[in-house]
Amino acid sequence: MSRRAIINRIALGLLAAALIAVPIVLPMFKASFWVNIITEILIWSLLAASVNLLLGYVGLLSFGQALYFGVGMYGAALSVLHWGAGFWGGLLLGALAATVMAAIAGSVAVRLTWHYFAIITVVFSLILYFAAMSAKAITGGDDGISFSAPSVFKFGGVNLSLADPMVQFYAVLAVVAAAYAAMWLIINSPLGLRFQAVRENDRRARLIGINVYLTRYISFVIAGTVAGLSGALFAFFGRYASASYMFYHVSGEAVVWAIVGGVGSLLGPLFGTGILIVLRELVSTWWENYLFAVGAITILVVMFAPRGLAGLWSDIVHRGPSKAAAPAGPAARAAPLPAGKDSARVS
Repeated sequence: MSRRAIINRIALGLLAAALIAVPIVLPMFKASFWVNIITEILIWSLLAASVNLLLGYVGLLSFGQALYFGVGMYGAALSVLHWGAGFWGGLLLGALAATVMAAIAGSVAVRLTWHYFAIITVVFSLILYFAAMSAKAITGGDDGISFSAPSVFKFGGVNLSLADPMVQFYAVLAVVAAAYAAMWLIINSPLGLRFQAVRENDRRARLIGINVYLTRYISFVIAGTVAGLSGALFAFFGRYASASYMFYHVSGEAVVWAIVGGVGSLLGPLFGTGILIVLRELVSTWWENYLFAVGAITILVVMFAPRGLAGLWSDIVHRGPSKAAAPAGPAARAAPLPAGKDSARVS
C-alpha cells in the first residue's frame, strides 16, 4: 500500500471517529449548538456532492440542484403529514420524488452542454419554484408547511425519535455516510469510468462506443436523487418545508461549496461545506456583513488552491521527503536517454 493511501485511510478513520464523537463530546463543553451545526453541514454537503457528481465527474455545471432538493423536502414533509410515513418512509419517498423529477428534466437538459446546460437547469428550477409558490394550498408557498418529528425506530417500549438531538445526529450521519459510500462505489465502477471519459472528451468517448447521452442522463438522475435525499433530511432536521429552498440561489451556494472543497474529489464537498458554514457561524456573531468574509475566503481558495481544499490536501500528501538532500549517485548523474520508445516509457 502506498504512503498516500495509508495517510488517506488514517485521515478518513480520524474523521469518522470525530464525527461519531460529536454528540457525546461537544455537550460536555456546553457546545450543544455545534451539534446542530455539524448536522446541518452533513445535510448540505450532500447537495454540494450532487453538484460535484455532475461538475467534477461528468463536466456538467448545474445551477438547478435546488429543484431536486426542494422536491425531496416536500416529498418527505407531505408523506409524513398526509400519509403518516415515518422517518425512513418519508426519506425514501422524498428521494424517489426527486429521482422522478430529475428523470423528467434530465431527458431534456442533458441534450445540451456548457452554458446552455447551466441555463436550462436554472430555467427548470425557476419554473418549479414559481409553481410551488403558487400552489399554497399544497406547499404553503413561502411560508411553508411544518410537521412533527417522526420516530426513527420504534419497537415495543423503545422509541427513538428525531426530537432527541443525539438520535437525529446519528440518523443523519448514517444516511449521509451511506450516500457517500454509494457514490464511491459508483465513481469507482465501470459507470464511473464512463462518466470521466465523457468529461475528458465526449467525442472520443462516443468513438469508443460510449453512449454519451445515456451516460450524462444517468449521472443527472443520480445527482437528482442525492440532492433529493439531502432535501428530505433537511425537512426532517427542521420539521419544515418551504418553496424558498427551491430558488436557484440555493444551487449557487452548493456550487460554491463544491468548488471550494474541490470538484472531482469524493469528500471535497464535505470539506467545502464545513469550512464555509463554520466560517459563517463564527463571523456572523460579530459582523452582520459576514458574507463579505465568506466571499473573500472563497476568492482566496479559488486563486491559491484552484483544485480546492481536497486538491490542497492531495498536494500535501504527495509531497514526500525532499529528494534534494539525497546524494547524487551514478544513476542520477547519468546522461538522459535519447528520445524514443525507452525514454517514452520512462516519462
